[in-house]
Amino acid sequence: MGFISSAMHLAGVSLGLVFAANAVAADEAQLIESINVYRSQLQRCAGQVSSELPPLSADPRLVLSAPSIGNLQQAMATAGYPMKNVQAISLSGPRDAASAMKAIQESFCQIVLDPQFVDVGVSRQDREWRIVVARPLLSARLGDSQAEGQKLLSELNAARTRPRQCGAQSFAAAPALAWNVTLASAAEGNSRSMANNNYFDHKDRDGRTPGDRAELAGYDFQQIGENIAAGQDSVRKVVDGWLASPGHCANLMNPQFRELGAAYATDPKSDAGIYWTAMFGAQ
Repeated sequence: MGFISSAMHLAGVSLGLVFAANAVAADEAQLIESINVYRSQLQRCAGQVSSELPPLSADPRLVLSAPSIGNLQQAMATAGYPMKNVQAISLSGPRDAASAMKAIQESFCQIVLDPQFVDVGVSRQDREWRIVVARPLLSARLGDSQAEGQKLLSELNAARTRPRQCGAQSFAAAPALAWNVTLASAAEGNSRSMANNNYFDHKDRDGRTPGDRAELAGYDFQQIGENIAAGQDSVRKVVDGWLASPGHCANLMNPQFRELGAAYATDPKSDAGIYWTAMFGAQ
């Protein structure tokens, strides 16, 4: 009986460790979710208002232990992450994900709202938290801007074939979008402007909105919408990010839009390296 009792006691300890590990993993996942909700809404940070940003993708290579934070470049190389840029946030004291998020909003909003970052990793040990955000080197072999825009059209039309929940909004399956060369030209101009002038916003450096750009390109519209992305080096990553972001998702599922033009542009001197624009329209 003593042996059985001992075995049961050991099993109880093992289960306790499993529950503790699960709780930590849940907190880490919850913090990533909170960061992405925060990015999906307009935020005031450091005297500026951010754009609505796509979510960061959880990447296990960015889950770093405390000693790794000292030499981030070495840690990225060891983890096999092809880094272009990386930032780490260390927090000491938050008891849960909600407290950690509050600390990030108060002291590190500029880092988590930086549009160049596309991946995130969170680790936690007791009340010590490490949040690593990074932008990888562009590794995908992309076709020309218009060819990738056509691929984006195919991916978006595939997404529109199924009913979808975009945040609090429910959407039925929507008709396929048709390619429009005028919208594609406007989209390419916007992507090029963002890349060359190193910004990420629906309003360009001359104050023009998506509607202004469509009108200037000669597109006579009843409705216009625009999704932008930065840092992702493939159509698949761009669409996954938009589908996970309520505002972007609602645009691409909107049944009133009938046409699309899309394009990307790159500039190695820019923060994000690559910028994407999809313009949705109805005439």
